[in-house]
Amino acid sequence: MFALVNLSYLTAAVFFILGIKGMTKPKTAVRGNQLSAIGMLIAVTAALLHHDIIGFTTIIAGILLGSSIGALLAKRTAMTSMPELVASLNGVGGGASLAVAGSTWLTAIAANSVVTGVWSAAILASIVIGAITLSGSVVAVLKLKGTIGDSKRARQWQLITAASLVGILACASMMFGEGQLSSLVLLAIVGLCLLLGVGLVQPIGGADMPVVVALLNAYSGLAGAATGFVLENQGLIITGSLVGASGLILTAVMCKAMNRSLPNVLFGGAFGPQADTQSKSNDSEFYDGKVKYATPDDLALLLDGARSVVMVPGYGLAVAQAQHAVKELANQLEARGAKVSYAIHPVAGRMPGHMNVLLAEAEIPYDQLKDMDTINPELPQADVAIVLGANDVVNPAAAEDPNSPIFGMPILDVHKAKTVVNVKRSLSPGFAGIPNSLFIRDNSLMVKGDAKEVLQATTSAIKEL
Repeated sequence: MFALVNLSYLTAAVFFILGIKGMTKPKTAVRGNQLSAIGMLIAVTAALLHHDIIGFTTIIAGILLGSSIGALLAKRTAMTSMPELVASLNGVGGGASLAVAGSTWLTAIAANSVVTGVWSAAILASIVIGAITLSGSVVAVLKLKGTIGDSKRARQWQLITAASLVGILACASMMFGEGQLSSLVLLAIVGLCLLLGVGLVQPIGGADMPVVVALLNAYSGLAGAATGFVLENQGLIITGSLVGASGLILTAVMCKAMNRSLPNVLFGGAFGPQADTQSKSNDSEFYDGKVKYATPDDLALLLDGARSVVMVPGYGLAVAQAQHAVKELANQLEARGAKVSYAIHPVAGRMPGHMNVLLAEAEIPYDQLKDMDTINPELPQADVAIVLGANDVVNPAAAEDPNSPIFGMPILDVHKAKTVVNVKRSLSPGFAGIPNSLFIRDNSLMVKGDAKEVLQATTSAIKEL
């Protein structure tokens, strides 16, 4: 049985690696997700069979229950709420590691066990990282939902974080010094770690939540790997290590896409409330009389003669659920001989891959989805670039204004297209909290309104031409 369990873990690891590889490209992402799911099924079944924990009946019942909950969440969660769902699942993963490590601690207390230093380090890591991931994910979800705003008391939260960290170190020294486990020490560590998770995430601005979600994903994997050492479970160690490594790589990729370092995201607050307050006071003056407004009929006339059109999806597209309207408009343009492409910025929307998943839902061909490095050289030849709710990722200030807080951030060079059409419900700033100079450029037009309604009206107008 032991050999079969280890072979199952190895097989699951292969499926995980192939799954992660598949999810690096939109065309193979679905298959990659399926391979990862098969690997997880194998790993969970092997883990439950290890040491005869439970029987097949319970395993099947658990699979059916978990699958039902997962299917319900997948069906009921709107695409705009996907980042919150991912953050929630990170928290569940951290909470699971915390629960397993805590119960193992209590079992050792009941058995009056004298523990080794290596085992103590593993269980401490599992509790600390799991608790931080749990409470940090809760804060991230609330920030993504807009339930809580950016903190104006960063200094106070820094003091709380420092005090929590000192308390955790003190409890850890007691644990290692005595060689015995105490339920009071466990309770103190869990409470301090939950507070530390809140203190680490609360001061971070809403603009950086996608990075935080990716980092919390890495935390959940590391917590799982630490729990694997506690339980001496090779499958959990492998799985947690893969999740932790891929989460850290994703975090690094997102930081690069935002021209930010991870320490700056966690402790810098460059996109904090001050920048937002300042932008609001200057927006009226910045845009006054400089924005050229157009209608869907004007856009239809413009597109009628276009040979190359680039769609630039952003969070506004997700909010309006306009992916099918985009596809319908693209079909009309392609029927008239135009080439249609989609420019995808790494941090467009609220999480990595948000726009890819949204457009895939409308069955838009994968080869039309082009990342930033691929599409930027093509944008100067585009007749029309239609920006659908994107803001900071197309703001020319990132490339032209050294005083801008986003200066140096890689952007989609839509301002280089022959004509830019911005579809937005208002002139409100993006997450960075600064006005967008793209809206007032000579080659730029603004069509105010809901993205779905504007695109549907434009499609109808084109059909009548």
